[in-house]
Amino acid sequence: MAQPDTKKIFFENLSGAGKAIAVLTSGGDAQGMNAAVRAVVRMGLYVGAKVYFIREGYQGMVDGGENIKEATWESVSSMLQVGGTVIGSARCKEFRTHEGRLKAALNLVTLGITNLCVIGGDGSLTGANLFREEWSGLLTELVEQGSIEPQSVQTYSALHIVGMVGSIDNDFCGTDMTIGTDSALHRIIEVVDAIMTTAQSHQRTFVLEVMGRHCGYLALVSALACGADWVLIPEMPPDDGWEEKMCEKLSANRAGMKRLNIIIVAEGAIDRNNKLITTDSIKDLVVRCLGFDTRVTILGHVQRGGTPSAFDRILASRMGVEAVLALLETTANTPACVVSLCGNQSVRLPLMECVQMTQEVQKAMDEKRFEEAVKLRGRSFENNLKTYKLLAHRKPESELPQSNFNVAVLNVGAPAAGMNAAVRSAVRVGITEGHKMFAVSDGFEGFYKGQIKEIKWADVGGWTGQGGSLLGTKRTLPAKHVGKIAEQMRMHNINALLVIGGFEAFLSLLELLTARGKYDEFCVPMIMVPATVSNNVPGSDLSIGADTALNAITTTCDRIKQSASGTKRRVFIIETMGGYCGYLATVAGLAAGADAAYIYEEPFDIRDLQANVEHLTEKMKTSIQRGLVLRNENCNDNYTTDFIYQLYTEEGKGVFDCRKNVLGHMQQGGAPSPFDRNFGTKISAKAMQWVTKKLRETFRQGRVFANTDDTCCLLGMRRRALVFQPVLQLKEDTDFVHRIPKEQWWLKLRPLMKILAKYKTSYDVSDSGQLEHVVHNRPKDTDASVAM
Repeated sequence: MAQPDTKKIFFENLSGAGKAIAVLTSGGDAQGMNAAVRAVVRMGLYVGAKVYFIREGYQGMVDGGENIKEATWESVSSMLQVGGTVIGSARCKEFRTHEGRLKAALNLVTLGITNLCVIGGDGSLTGANLFREEWSGLLTELVEQGSIEPQSVQTYSALHIVGMVGSIDNDFCGTDMTIGTDSALHRIIEVVDAIMTTAQSHQRTFVLEVMGRHCGYLALVSALACGADWVLIPEMPPDDGWEEKMCEKLSANRAGMKRLNIIIVAEGAIDRNNKLITTDSIKDLVVRCLGFDTRVTILGHVQRGGTPSAFDRILASRMGVEAVLALLETTANTPACVVSLCGNQSVRLPLMECVQMTQEVQKAMDEKRFEEAVKLRGRSFENNLKTYKLLAHRKPESELPQSNFNVAVLNVGAPAAGMNAAVRSAVRVGITEGHKMFAVSDGFEGFYKGQIKEIKWADVGGWTGQGGSLLGTKRTLPAKHVGKIAEQMRMHNINALLVIGGFEAFLSLLELLTARGKYDEFCVPMIMVPATVSNNVPGSDLSIGADTALNAITTTCDRIKQSASGTKRRVFIIETMGGYCGYLATVAGLAAGADAAYIYEEPFDIRDLQANVEHLTEKMKTSIQRGLVLRNENCNDNYTTDFIYQLYTEEGKGVFDCRKNVLGHMQQGGAPSPFDRNFGTKISAKAMQWVTKKLRETFRQGRVFANTDDTCCLLGMRRRALVFQPVLQLKEDTDFVHRIPKEQWWLKLRPLMKILAKYKTSYDVSDSGQLEHVVHNRPKDTDASVAM
């Protein structure tokens, strides 16, 4: 595909020659920190800088010696999939003193280090900023002591700081997602899913405590992802009398044939009087008031451990590269910044503005300004809380608006993990809005056959964590059956359609839009929510199901590479799904540390294949033991997986041997990831609110009549926002032959993957982050947890 005119050859424009960069991890560890360290080291070396590890955080900086060691390309091999931080992290009291910082400055100046990349929480980053502010004074003091030469003050006059937030708590304001948060959510959801099976067997209530210190993000999002009955978080303590309401809710759920209850408590949960709410007190309350068999599970440090998720590896890799870019562009007057993602876009934010806002949240909570505390946490946190309340707590029938509208929900295309969470959300929001909700089985095939029935609130209980499509889904398009579908819509008086699916769903809406000219039944609001592992739907950067597939591929690649440990050098050729869309191959390649990823969007020939083999052969001779090559299933008709396997086998003789693996439908299966559960839940809730709005706008003279383009839309994630787009407008952006969008944001990640695999390539810096100020409200509909 054509590359933008703004492409710059990065290593020519922003050379790191003569510069020294040091990277350290500080404070609590978080999964993904190693991916960030790896990216900083490799990008730094790529641009010609010297890069140093500082082991054991600030303690290592103060102690110096062997704790500050020059990094090589090979020294960060095989660390991408490792949890925690391999360079160590320690809390350091000495660095908090002036004498400690003086020692640290001497150790850095001795090695010529004036660029620091700090990966940690708000305390670690605040310490780094103080160090930067004192830097010139510290150097003057060192000259007076005779520890350094006077010219060193001029040579090393400024210390440049860039931060990356590594914390499972996601408690740092200004950033969408901190490194480690998604992996912690994976650990929590794995435990909750396991607990739910035993709870159901014994009709038990489980009270789970999750980490987060004074931030309720993990508790809130995990409650949303598993459909918990009750959640307690410090930012929004329950109203007085909550104990009675909670017991009523638990009792009502049991009466509705539910065999278990899940209560999630943040470790810092408080009541309105700032008194701590403990798991034991909740257990005692449930046993005393309801007599339910109740158990307490405190997840503890299991949430910090384990392999980082695909999301955290990609986030950390992108941020590591962005941190090096920021360090090379900084000047003596540039404030210390943190790099992060907002939606799919890199951003740089003044470090101290973020720290101050983070401190404001705690102050608001201490002063019982809880509504303000929620707002200060950011739009994503606020949206999560609103969505949880909307879906978890059913209003009495008497309080529901009576709309008299019937809304049908169906899945179209191949199944994708997260579809069921989207259906549950749509049904419950629809009922809350006063609509009668209908479920269509087996997509449009079931529609024309009349497989339509009303679906109630309780019918979708427990759907969030289930993979596949419980409604059933088919690839059948409506064009051949529009007459019968129109008849079914007339019979059931369907006033709006919500279609959840992939490219077939997009084609279906276009066909129904065309059919409006012949059948008035299709003159109703219609909306599509993208759900496909291929992530090939125009109008959306992300689709429900793609994150689960990415994690399946990444985990499998980890295991496949591990299978060769201790053996001779080996290269694995792995085929991924995606049709003609190379999203899975590219992004999984970045997450798994692939050496190459072949895709349709980036044409290649035999010379490219030969160059890749030679490059890998050279690396195998000097450093790595295992190679990984990904191939999208439809990237080329002639260069098949077998062909590439045979080529690598032949050309690698005497250096490495080869194995191949076709991953197949395992990429579509399994329980949905926390990301897909929450993305499906929130995007579907927003779609239903749009349906309600359009139904009111188009209801005239006793009927719904919607025939304008803006009443047939796709709701997609675009950079920083969720956007409603008429499907007719998206036709121009679509390659219908290959079923992919003409422009795809993730293609910008390919040079990044190549750089981290030691290829010399051009890197587009036109989309790198620019320094922005922290604002309380980001652009409308921004959703942090939709970032990738």
